[in-house]
Amino acid sequence: MTHELVAEVWRGEFLESVHHGSVVALDHSGAAKLQVGRPDQVTYPRSSNKPVQALAMLRHGLDLDGELLALACASHSGEDFHIDGVLRILEGAGLGEDALQCTPDLPIGENALKAHLKAGRGKAPKYMNCSGKHAAMLATCVVNGWPTDSYLAPGHPLQQAIRDTLEELAGERIGAEGVDGCGAPLFGISLVGLARAFARLATSEGGPGQRIAHAMSTYPEWVGGTGRDVTRLMRAIPGAVAKDGAEGVYAIALPTGEAVACKIADGSSRARAVVLVAALRTLGVDTPEDLATVPVLGHGRPVGAVRPARALTA
Repeated sequence: MTHELVAEVWRGEFLESVHHGSVVALDHSGAAKLQVGRPDQVTYPRSSNKPVQALAMLRHGLDLDGELLALACASHSGEDFHIDGVLRILEGAGLGEDALQCTPDLPIGENALKAHLKAGRGKAPKYMNCSGKHAAMLATCVVNGWPTDSYLAPGHPLQQAIRDTLEELAGERIGAEGVDGCGAPLFGISLVGLARAFARLATSEGGPGQRIAHAMSTYPEWVGGTGRDVTRLMRAIPGAVAKDGAEGVYAIALPTGEAVACKIADGSSRARAVVLVAALRTLGVDTPEDLATVPVLGHGRPVGAVRPARALTA
């Protein structure tokens, strides 16, 4: 892949590190107003694909709305309300937490992790950040009479429905296949396709697409968690649908149709929000100032910042 410089890490007045990547910003008509690197090349959207996965599930009878639908689209922090929500989804489907096949893990939220360890708890599937999605996948299988013990198999009807939905919304064929960190099948598309898919979700009028956009933008703390940048973004931009993903992926779209998708080449998460916000600004979107840069710390205090590169600000 061919990436370009997208972010700089400044410690005081010294340029300490750089991040390369690719980014695309689509205007309300779907035209690319900004392209940096190779956003047309295939990449794995990772957890940024969760809203599209949820759309496939709603189309096949999943009966969730509000905060629980937002949780189905989440990489949650593992706060108590997240875990309670996962168990509510499973209970509604007549299942227990032993049905979850996501990887046993600890909460990813800093405060949630501290409380978790203080309570002497260990790893379990329900604490993994993808457990809301997995609970929703299981609930979809129950509605359709599909097997629940093999719901992660690539040939399972659920995963085939997700694949078809992603190709439809992205407007392109799947370019790579793998296994995500949570064990679910992973389908590769371009950043352009990812931005297009988010724009179609955010601009949906009626139907399951609008349900997802409304749930995510109304309950952003269920999509991320306390202090998470994805939650803060959706709180700050009315109607926005945003989702972060592993390995430096991020996507966002507005109800007016503008959309951005980016990938940090080294997989680092520290630059992705900075790049996303800078790209949104090229579209004229009013964005939160506190997400325009990320502090670089020295002895626990800000001594510099991660900033967007010139390709995103010129």
